[in-house]
Amino acid sequence: MVKKYKGLQVIGASLLAISLTACGSGSGTSTSTATPDAKAAATPAATTSTVEKKENITITFQNIYPDPTDPKNGMLKKIVNDYQTKNPNIKIELDSLNTDQQKLKLKTQAASKEVPDITIVNPAAQMKPFVDAKLFAPLNDMVEQNGLKATFQDGILDWYTFDKNIYALPDGNNIGLVYYNKDLFKQAGVEVPKTFEEMVAAVKTLKGKGIQPMAIGEKDSWTGSFLFMNVLLRTNGGPGFLQAVVDGKKTFADPAFTDAVSSFEDLIQAGAFQEGATSFDYNAGENLFKTGKAAMYYMGSWATGGIETSSVNGKVGVFKFPTVKGKGNPDEFMLAPGSAFAISANSKHLKETKDFLNFFMLNFPKEAFAVKGAVGIAQKVDGDFKAAGYSDMAMEVLGLFKQVKGGDLAFDNTMNPGTSQGHLTSIQNLFVQKKDPAEVGKEHQTAYDTNKK
Repeated sequence: MVKKYKGLQVIGASLLAISLTACGSGSGTSTSTATPDAKAAATPAATTSTVEKKENITITFQNIYPDPTDPKNGMLKKIVNDYQTKNPNIKIELDSLNTDQQKLKLKTQAASKEVPDITIVNPAAQMKPFVDAKLFAPLNDMVEQNGLKATFQDGILDWYTFDKNIYALPDGNNIGLVYYNKDLFKQAGVEVPKTFEEMVAAVKTLKGKGIQPMAIGEKDSWTGSFLFMNVLLRTNGGPGFLQAVVDGKKTFADPAFTDAVSSFEDLIQAGAFQEGATSFDYNAGENLFKTGKAAMYYMGSWATGGIETSSVNGKVGVFKFPTVKGKGNPDEFMLAPGSAFAISANSKHLKETKDFLNFFMLNFPKEAFAVKGAVGIAQKVDGDFKAAGYSDMAMEVLGLFKQVKGGDLAFDNTMNPGTSQGHLTSIQNLFVQKKDPAEVGKEHQTAYDTNKK
């Protein structure tokens, strides 16, 4: 099982060290056979030898980097091309999907036990059903090769470990924060809010000036959940609400939960989000902010790279999610150990797939750093962010990592899939219709009671 309490403490500690420890210098190189000339030189003259031709292999690589404006999209293709150049008999076939598309596709593939060679999973509770079904290959042996394990921040792999086996390698270790467009704030005459109530007031002022206050891609329902959970982190006075539910100490009728629903609805009813928010997927929602059409955007720090390479670069600042009704500590964040790469236990080319993923992850920190996409990755980064030309906004984000004093994980990384789906649907519905917070609590409690084991 995942070591939840230990992991949560370690996540906070490892976030502090994101740019302080140098990455191991080992570069991933695959094994290759000798050239024909070299073999001939090593073969006695009297012996005729032919070089065995290596089998052509295709490895399917499912990923969540479909947006060509995201620096990780280009980074992905570069590492893949570098590997294919070194291994001409191996073709890496990319299946690039947005997050919700990928989750849905993987569920279908898992049901028929046709998981691609490499796929994407989320930590803890989200990946446990796949592990229990023995769909993923343990990676303990592979992470020891070429010093790969040492490149990861301390403790981060705990979230992907069950019964002492590592089943996936994460791409990120992030925090939730609010990005804001300084020019649009100035145009509307609003200041960075220090409380949630000031944020709601700022939304109303921006709206009154004809400026879209916030952007969200709520077709991918996890986005609204991630924001809602930060409200709950505050109204609960700190981390641990969901764990208290699991431990039988609280229910979803608790005032911390209903207060969070009420405050969240205040934000929606103030006109914070674009019309038809539930029809915008993650990329479409984010692009509203990246093209200067929205003043605020709440998201994980992984969004930094894409914002930095967009048209609003140089105009964006960040701030911590504020207190709600005087409760909570802004130095406690939504923590997001990232999506991770897992290998199918039924891969027809398990050895070659492990070799490629080892190469990919060894090169991930260097290439992410080069394309200004290294803020919030799960591995140690060898480089001076400022000297490399990272923006002031990126440096602000890195500064926030050093202020983390703990926090909570996303709902669907904490609860079982059935309860999580009930939660995601319930919160998504609030973008369409206002509901009694007590009724929303009942929806959650029913989902939990129905699905708990």
